[in-house]
Amino acid sequence: MTVKIQLLSFTFLLLHLSCANNQKNNSVNDTTHKYTNALIDESSPYLLQHAHNPVNWMPWGEESLQKARDEDKLVLVSIGYSSCHWCHVMEHESFEDEKVAALMNEHFVCIKVDREERPDVDQVYMNAVQLMTGSGGWPLNCFTLPDGRPVYGGTYFPKNKWVEVLQQLHKAYADNKPAMLEYAEKLTKGIHDTELIKVKSENKQFSSDRLEEMVLQWSQGFDNLRGGPNREPKFPLPNNYDFLMHYAHSYQDTAVMQHVDLTLEKMAMGGIYDQIGGGFARYSTDTQWKVPHFEKMLYDNAQLVSLYAHAYQRKKDPLYKQVVYQTLEWVSREMTTKEGSFYSALDADSEGEEGKFYVWNKNELKEVLGDDFELVKAYYNIQPSALWEGNYILHRKEKDAAIADDFEMDVSELRNKMKDLNKLLLLKRATRERPGLDDKSLTSWNCMMTTAYLDAYQVFGEKEFLEAALKNVKWFEKFAFNEDGKLYHTYKNGESKINGFLDDYAFAIEMYVTLYEVTFEEEFLQKAEFLTHYAIEHFQDEQSGMFYFTSDEGEQLVTRKMEISDNVIPSSNSVMARNLWKIGTYYDDQSLKDQAIQMLANVYPDIHTYGSAYSNWGMLVLNMVEPYYEIAITGPGWKEKVEKLNQHYIPNKLLMGGTKGNLPLLQGKFSKETTIYVCVNKTCKLPVDNVSDAVNQVK
Repeated sequence: MTVKIQLLSFTFLLLHLSCANNQKNNSVNDTTHKYTNALIDESSPYLLQHAHNPVNWMPWGEESLQKARDEDKLVLVSIGYSSCHWCHVMEHESFEDEKVAALMNEHFVCIKVDREERPDVDQVYMNAVQLMTGSGGWPLNCFTLPDGRPVYGGTYFPKNKWVEVLQQLHKAYADNKPAMLEYAEKLTKGIHDTELIKVKSENKQFSSDRLEEMVLQWSQGFDNLRGGPNREPKFPLPNNYDFLMHYAHSYQDTAVMQHVDLTLEKMAMGGIYDQIGGGFARYSTDTQWKVPHFEKMLYDNAQLVSLYAHAYQRKKDPLYKQVVYQTLEWVSREMTTKEGSFYSALDADSEGEEGKFYVWNKNELKEVLGDDFELVKAYYNIQPSALWEGNYILHRKEKDAAIADDFEMDVSELRNKMKDLNKLLLLKRATRERPGLDDKSLTSWNCMMTTAYLDAYQVFGEKEFLEAALKNVKWFEKFAFNEDGKLYHTYKNGESKINGFLDDYAFAIEMYVTLYEVTFEEEFLQKAEFLTHYAIEHFQDEQSGMFYFTSDEGEQLVTRKMEISDNVIPSSNSVMARNLWKIGTYYDDQSLKDQAIQMLANVYPDIHTYGSAYSNWGMLVLNMVEPYYEIAITGPGWKEKVEKLNQHYIPNKLLMGGTKGNLPLLQGKFSKETTIYVCVNKTCKLPVDNVSDAVNQVK
């Protein structure tokens, strides 16, 4: 806290400012744009969006930093992503303005960064801005010394404030460089110190009491009327609800389970969910899940498919099934490449307006629907309360049974009718100008979506889900998994680039483990084990047992960060810890399990303080303090038994088996008969030959 206060004070003293939450190159090859900068050779859609700004943007790299050193200029590191609405706003207001660009070009070396391509760069400068201002977000604009050490930053700046920032910073660097150098040193140390891990060397004991304390404090912030947290904006945060559902199931906590179900229902019926096309927007701007920030991210939808599949496994609610199927239809229709990889995101804007692609007016609906307008009006709540900026956001207030009663239909008839009407609305919507597509494929996000397809396949048994997953794995092994065993981070148009980060390895390992549980092909588990040992060798900090986000073979930034806290995506360290526990269990490798225990011990003192930021760690605690079932299903009928078992919600299990296998836990368990073994810590109950008996052994 002292470091943060000192940094804030220095910032305001230095600049007396407050802030809100390329050179002209008339290339002979480009006669359609007045300006073209160095971003023109990049593949990132976000960078290409800025390739014709009058700002002399350069991509992140040694060349741009060397230019700053040679010219002794401050560096502007401006970070965003292609579907970021306020990034577009700041571009239009400032970066497309020739006078503003001239000021930027004269006094700064300007670097544009796609946060999705370079999450390592984003982590460093986001941390810096959070220390300086107390908050962060995108667009992220951080000013640094020529060597990359940060000195000032913020998020979105209105044009007049941006010009003031540029002028004041240039003057401060020219008139008082020693003070700026001293501040940069303090700030860089602060960034390094924010995630120093206190290594817990003894008393590595975990208990359900800590989880109870964690959930009790967390639940004080539940919105038990509308679901989610009792604040706005509301993010889906699927890992939070996976944990809360697992916790409530383990401890028979009906209040927490009711909150989970309320949240899942309200999100699925809200405007945050694309009611006719499937898929969730990134977050809701209000407390009712009604008005989304309309961009759709692959990582959100991957996790939400898994969450709703798990929830259906537990409750068999048709709404949950609809969300899974409809969202995967959207992924197949709009987010899948011909090679089987997945695109990254859809923009919030089309025709320069946020949400224009998704909203409706009454005349459009009546034209498309004719006599069926009244049904859709009731189903999608076409009332004054649904209005947003003069148009309607389709969302639901009543469940199917209530609507069916009102229209004297049975529920199945209503659902079939709405499927047909949704198709009509989709056809009409397809004639509109589409939102921008971020068409790069990120390794970590692709692995998450493949895992989602596999989770859905386990619950619903749809062959198409497994086929989509295997097609993506084929792409992954051809383009993301190189000959040396390393992973690439990003792919587009046949080209893979940028060394993989920890999240790429963590989610790839998780994907391969899930593939094994679906197919019982040990080749997949062997690949997971290989990647695990690679990550240990190149990412792990020997002292703490935690993992750095960047490899020791990658580019070294001003500091090397660790990703500890769970957020909209679980932290790469928590995913790695769970991977170590699973793979250590499969291979009976206590050293891997001990590493998971050490990692958890390091964060365990803090998990009760802010449950939402430790939900994935919480699931690891559940697996350690509650029975962790090692379920082996062997023999010729294993597929049928696995399919039946997966109709039951058993979150604290791992599966293995088939007709042959070399795993330690499978030794002595193969015979001509199909048999189920329910074991805990290598101690097995009596083998059974039917799923109901096995489920009873788990209960």
